Amino acid sequence: MTIGDQPAQTAGSFTALTDFTGDALPYGGGNPYADYRRARLPFAGLAHLTDRRLGAGIIAANDEFFAERENLLLPGPAVFDPEHFGHKGKIMDGWETRRRRGVSAEVPHPDIADHDWALIRLGTPGVVRGIVVDTAHFRGNYPQAVSVEATAHSLSAAPEDLLDSDVEWTELVPRTPVGGHAENAFAVHVERRFTHLRLRQHPDGGVARLRVYGDVAPDPGWLTELDTFDLVALENGGVVEDASDRFYSPPEHTILPGRSQKMDDGWETRRRRDAGNDWIRYRLVEQGVIRAVEIDTACLKGNAAGWASLSVRDGAEGEWTTLIPRVRLQPDSVHRFLVNPIPSTHVRIDIFPDGGISRLRLFGSLTKNGLARLTEHTEAVS
Repeated sequence: MTIGDQPAQTAGSFTALTDFTGDALPYGGGNPYADYRRARLPFAGLAHLTDRRLGAGIIAANDEFFAERENLLLPGPAVFDPEHFGHKGKIMDGWETRRRRGVSAEVPHPDIADHDWALIRLGTPGVVRGIVVDTAHFRGNYPQAVSVEATAHSLSAAPEDLLDSDVEWTELVPRTPVGGHAENAFAVHVERRFTHLRLRQHPDGGVARLRVYGDVAPDPGWLTELDTFDLVALENGGVVEDASDRFYSPPEHTILPGRSQKMDDGWETRRRRDAGNDWIRYRLVEQGVIRAVEIDTACLKGNAAGWASLSVRDGAEGEWTTLIPRVRLQPDSVHRFLVNPIPSTHVRIDIFPDGGISRLRLFGSLTKNGLARLTEHTEAVS
């Protein structure tokens, strides 16, 4: 496996998708991303498990002297302002620790085991497939190496719970050299369900962003007690399998929590100049029956879809059955429909002719077979 011209390095539980190491050039003015070392990431379509909108958070770090740990999970690329200084020094958009020192004048360098760490709560339990340690703008002050471990615990675990010596941590990425001002990417091959990560930087330095991608692994017992829930919500294990167009914003936005807050927080396609239409195909968390549907066009005012229809099928090769025939959509509005419950595993929304929607909610419950399969899968990765 290779990513562009960068050889992939496989070692047990992970594959290094990039081989960036060493310093980047000092900032020389102009666009700070002009010499940024990017990776081709094979994680498109996977859930972003460290998305704050799902409930992810940085719950502890041993040091954040120069820059706060919370910056690790901020959305969007890190920002660099060469004139931004504070009373502690240069203010960076990332997590940055102080410089470590040795124990004496005779031993001025840090010990090989010295490192800084941060504890990260995933937004939802999941199987990790990919990790990106982004050192954007950390050109000579990035860590020499990083490592990542994971554990399964209560989502509300306190730092002291996770730091208890009895907690079992699984190594996802062993201590691996990284590069400054670069997207350092790793594919993970551990088929386990986790809730928390521990990022270590060796021996110190700064990381701009941490992105973790994977498959949501919900708690079947929780969903069973809820009975009626959103069968396609990302946080419950729903997945966007395919879409006709991703030009302005991705279809995965349609299954995020909450209402859209701005236009690009939903799904918007380019303008069609043919006789076709746009669509998204979803896979439900498991086989279920949908009883109520909500199609939201929030913040899409001059570019909302004109009409929409909804179809379902049971199984990847099943026949499509119309659940909601083509109906008129209004801009910036919530549309609600009660529907005939039909056992299904997949849903397709067609919009006419183009435009977009911000959210799709499919309220229902799992069938007996769906619950059994979901329980079996969760037990297999726990």
